[in-house]
Amino acid sequence: MDIVTAHDRPNTPREAIEIQETLRGLVDLEDRCPQEILTVTGLDVAYDEPSGLIAAAAVTLDTSGFRVVEERTVVSRVSFPYEPGLFAFRELPPLLDALRALDHPPDLLVCDGHGLAHPRRFGLACHVGVVTGLPSIGVGKTRFIGEHDEPGRERGSRAPLLDDGEVVGAVLRTRDEVKPVYVSVGHKISLDRACREVLRLCPAFRQPETTRHADRLARDALKEVL
Repeated sequence: MDIVTAHDRPNTPREAIEIQETLRGLVDLEDRCPQEILTVTGLDVAYDEPSGLIAAAAVTLDTSGFRVVEERTVVSRVSFPYEPGLFAFRELPPLLDALRALDHPPDLLVCDGHGLAHPRRFGLACHVGVVTGLPSIGVGKTRFIGEHDEPGRERGSRAPLLDDGEVVGAVLRTRDEVKPVYVSVGHKISLDRACREVLRLCPAFRQPETTRHADRLARDALKEVL
């Protein structure tokens, strides 16, 4: 896991946008995942606005039974202002610290957020994929950009997420009759493969098991320091 650190911490929103514009050309949209994905790391953060703290969690699961292989948390102060489209610069520094602490790189990263489904086609999933060199997916609970038709009501149904006529993701039903999630490519994976992997990671709930574990771990880490 070759983590690049030079672009972690811009000083201004303008610098952050320039970094996104520069790095988005490095996003690889080809499917370069292992043929069989054995381990997946979920990434998520929790905030405490009054204290200015952010807790980041990285949780690696095996894909055969969703057993936790390893987990790491990092709690730090938020170092970048709240700016729509620039959330990665609030969340990336502690997330990268948590990833650096893992003993083994996973086959795939799953972010609670977006990848190509971003105004500059460079959301958190793209950013973390590019700087780590690992295949990555964004799975958002809500739509950030784009328009779409409603997918079918059955698990596995999907509809393209379109922005200015470009397919930037998929609206994927992971449970029958339950609100869909928004899947977008981050790095080194195709959208079709991303959707298949997200369905595999959602055997019983709307959200992937990776996200559910990482969300809980980040919240617990934050509670421990408050």
